[in-house]
Parts: sequence; C-alpha cells; structure tokens
Amino acid sequence: MEDHDTGAGASAVGMSGASPTDSAGPAAARFSRHAGAHQRHAEHHGEQQKGKTRKRRKRRRGRKVFARDENGTAPPQSLPGAAQPALPPAATAAPQPKPPFQAAPRPPQQELPVFAALDLGTNNCRLLVAVPGRHGQFRVIDAFSRIVRLGEGLTASGRLGQAAMDRAVEALKVCGEKLRNRKIRKARLIATEACRSAANGIEFLARVEREAGLKLEIIDRQTEARLAVSGCGSLVERDTQGVVLFDIGGGSSEIALIDLTGRRSPRLANHIVSWTSLPVGVVSLAERFGGRTVTRETFAAMVEDVAARLKVFDGRDRLAHVLASPNFHLLGTSGTVTTLAGVHLDLERYDRRRVDGLWMDRDSVDRMVEKLIGWDFQQRCANPCIGADRADLVLAGCAILEAIRGVWPSERLRVADRGLREGILSELMADDGVWRNDGGRRA
Repeated sequence: MEDHDTGAGASAVGMSGASPTDSAGPAAARFSRHAGAHQRHAEHHGEQQKGKTRKRRKRRRGRKVFARDENGTAPPQSLPGAAQPALPPAATAAPQPKPPFQAAPRPPQQELPVFAALDLGTNNCRLLVAVPGRHGQFRVIDAFSRIVRLGEGLTASGRLGQAAMDRAVEALKVCGEKLRNRKIRKARLIATEACRSAANGIEFLARVEREAGLKLEIIDRQTEARLAVSGCGSLVERDTQGVVLFDIGGGSSEIALIDLTGRRSPRLANHIVSWTSLPVGVVSLAERFGGRTVTRETFAAMVEDVAARLKVFDGRDRLAHVLASPNFHLLGTSGTVTTLAGVHLDLERYDRRRVDGLWMDRDSVDRMVEKLIGWDFQQRCANPCIGADRADLVLAGCAILEAIRGVWPSERLRVADRGLREGILSELMADDGVWRNDGGRRA
C-alpha cells in the first residue's frame, strides 16, 4: 500500500528518489559524494547532540519528578487530591457477603462532610448523596433512582414476591457500591410501607444486609410523614398560613396538616398539627381496581375508596380556619403530581428543574386529570413524562389526588420533586451542626 506519510522513508521535498549517479556526470557525482559525506557527518553530529539532550532531559526529569524504586522503575504519580485507583480484589474461592457500609470518621476541617439518604419504597429505590451548602441547603453530588416495584403482588399475598425482592436487591447493590466509594459522614437508609406490611419484610432486609451490605431501618408512618415535610420546607413561602402536604407513595399515602399562623420555626415539621397515613398507594390501588384499562366508572370508584378512608381521619378539620385564605395551598410530593406537571408543561422529556416548585391552579389540575382519564394505556405509555413504567399507576395516583382535593379544596397546588430523601438529608445536616454559626454564608 502506498505510504503518504512525509516522515521516515520518504524522499526529501524537491528531490527524486533515484540515485544522483544515475543521470549526472563525474563532477556532479563528486559533488554528490562530498555532499553526502557532509550530510552523514551532520546527521551523526545531530544524533550525538540529540542523545545528549535526551540524557540531560532524563536526568532533570529524574531529579524533579520521579523517585525510583530499588529496581530502577518509577512508580506512577498522581495529582494532589486526586482519587487513587482501587487495588484489584483478591481472588476468592466462593462469593463473599458484601462488606457492611459504615460511616466514615469526621473529615478534616477544610473538607465538606458528605451525607447520604436512601429510601426503599413500594415502587422505587432512591439514593441521594450531598454536601451542605448555604444555611438549610445542600448540593447533590451523586444520585440513583430505579423503579423496582418491591410491593408488586403484596396486596393479594401479604408477602414480598421473589422477583420483586431480586429487583430491589440488585438496585441496592448499586447503592451500596456508591456509598462505599465515598467517605460518608452520616447516612440514613430507610424502608417504608412494603417492608412495613409484608410478612417477610424483616427476612428480606436481612438478605439486603447480607448481599448488598446495607442495613435498612423500617420507619413508622409518622416518621415518614415528618420526613416528607422536612424535605419540602424551602417550598413553603414566608407569607403562607396553612399547607396540606401529601406524599402519594406506592403502598401508602402520607398527609400532614401544617399551621403557620403563629410564630414560624426554622423546621417546618414543628408546625404539623395533624397527620395521617392511608394504607393505600398507587401500586396497591391499581392492583385492586386495575391500572391498564381505567374507565370513568373505575376511576370514580377509586376516588370514593380513598375518600372513605379520609372521612375517618379525626384531624382533617384542623386547618378549617385558613382554608378560605389565599395564603393556604396544597403541596404534593410524589410521582403523581410531578407527572401531572410534566404533562401540563408539555415537556418532550421530564425536567426536574422546571417541575420542582411549579405552581398549578385549580383549573390546570382539573384539565390534566381529565386529559389522563381520556387517554388509553398506549397513549399514557407514549407520553415522555409517564412512560411504560408508570402508565398503569398514574390514574390510581390521580384518584388519590382527587380525594385529597375533595377534602381540602384549594385554588393552588405546588409541585415538589423532592421528599423523604431530602428530608433525611436536612435533618442529618441540622443535627450534625453543619450550618451552626455559618450566618447563612456557606458557599
């Protein structure tokens, strides 16, 4: 093959590749021999000079950079502060249990401490890793979310299914590796309704600890409601007088009534005057009524089912004095309300930055619910903010939302793409004192 490179092996520019003696006389030949000798001498001298230069450069580099070992080889160098490559694990005869995740000791003063929150729910497995920012805020440095449907079939059998547990364990293994690869100051790893209500929930968490190296705690419903409120504190504005915050989950729905007519505490959860946890979520409701084909009659039956549960909630009237105020509103944190917001914005793909904190008025919510009821399963699958993973669950979530709106009618709904994990991080950081005496100036 012809070589077009002009480097070694190519003729000099402007000269033929033939020998000079082929077409020239004796004088030309003598000149050619003399020029060739001179050229060889120059090349030899250049090689000597080049070799000396290389040697000097090597000597300088050796003194300045490399510290050679006993065998004369130079170890690889790394930049200050760069992460070191992990050593390959030793070969083992049989698979070993994952090492348990443990929090790291307090880092040096100049390093920002790292905190982590994991939420294993009925439908999703989610992880957030963050460092503190300005007072009451934090910056996410790593995240993970996967739909695992741990509660699939739980309503009928009362137990976690094998396939569902396998999916959850695989997702938790990813979370475990992420946590072990960082120096975590403090972490809280929680499990909610699916593990709370399943007959084999404790047995499953033992498997998680053995295979993923993570020790999860099952939190009660009151704690779940409080964490959801803590995660949404920054979305409640200063002039707000009352909020009904709801978190529509896969297996349960938490509702907290928040009265802000008195002196406001830095922690929104301190203003909860009443709360409830309904043992119904998008997965359990869809499994009982059907989620793929939902007629208007089926949807109305789902709404009535949830409304009947809310009727027996004793604290439902604790915000009656602010319901008519323009400074009262609903605050929803769940896949249901974020999906409605995405459809409302007609997003080509879901965008958290546009959804989190979005205000929707009563008419907008009505239109979006009506639109989703009018779509068949394939149309819901085709929408980029719903997709196949949520297409059979979103109408069950809308039914729960409609029941909540029936009890606490409001002209405004604020959408939160945040919740338990953010609440955990906020509480961990506050309890650790990372914002103490910072005057709100932390970058």
